Amino acid sequence: MRWLKFEQAGKTVFGIAKGDNIDVTDASWADILAGKTGNVTGSVARSSVKLLNPVGRPGKIVAIGLNYMDHIRETKSTPPPRPLIFTKFTSSIINPGDEIVWSPELTKEVDYEAELAAVIGKTARRVSQDDALSYVAGYTCANDVSAREIQMGDGQWIRGKSLDTFCPIGPGFVTADEIGDPQNLDIRCVLNGEVVQESNTKEMIFGVAELVSYCSQAFTLEPGDVILTGTPHGVGMGRSPQLWMKSGDKVAIEIEKIGRLENVCREE
Repeated sequence: MRWLKFEQAGKTVFGIAKGDNIDVTDASWADILAGKTGNVTGSVARSSVKLLNPVGRPGKIVAIGLNYMDHIRETKSTPPPRPLIFTKFTSSIINPGDEIVWSPELTKEVDYEAELAAVIGKTARRVSQDDALSYVAGYTCANDVSAREIQMGDGQWIRGKSLDTFCPIGPGFVTADEIGDPQNLDIRCVLNGEVVQESNTKEMIFGVAELVSYCSQAFTLEPGDVILTGTPHGVGMGRSPQLWMKSGDKVAIEIEKIGRLENVCREE
């Protein structure tokens, strides 16, 4: 099922995508994470609403670095022996279509990162890898926007990854049963109409099941928590010459079976 979130008559509602239309429901985010659909209360044209990010403000964003073998090769890095975990502050989340905004006085090296985002559906604590996918409610697209000189200059990644507007998420939330195997999805980033990242989630070093299990051994994953599973090759930092996003750029993240997340960049 493909869920979309938007405002209607001053209220935030969820609906089920049906071609060019949306079946509006009375389901809450908690209902959706629990696999409940609620009741259909009407229908609207998709073109008539502004979509919101489906995850709201989750309890935490767990982000994974250096998790694609093709990205390892382009950055001339060594594959990590275990998942490399950091976080993005939830205040960095924006909606589909919102602007990615930064001050050039703070950063001039703003990079894109196409990522598959897994959303936890039920409390996971010390779960096995075999059972881990049953704790994933579904998936969406994310752009792990990064201020590279801050990320690399600080010695840790959180500030450079957490600038306001640096975590676009959406456009919809697709339930796990629709996705099937999360390790066989084409993933791309398109910048100003040019494909700059193109890969498949099978390139992940640590798959979604392993990430959920690994994280749950150390800290509890709660319903609504988001795991950003890493980015493939083609990032601006890894190119020669390097490629940074600039004011007016249009960036899109595309993931097979999920959709296309589009945003525009602006220096303030």
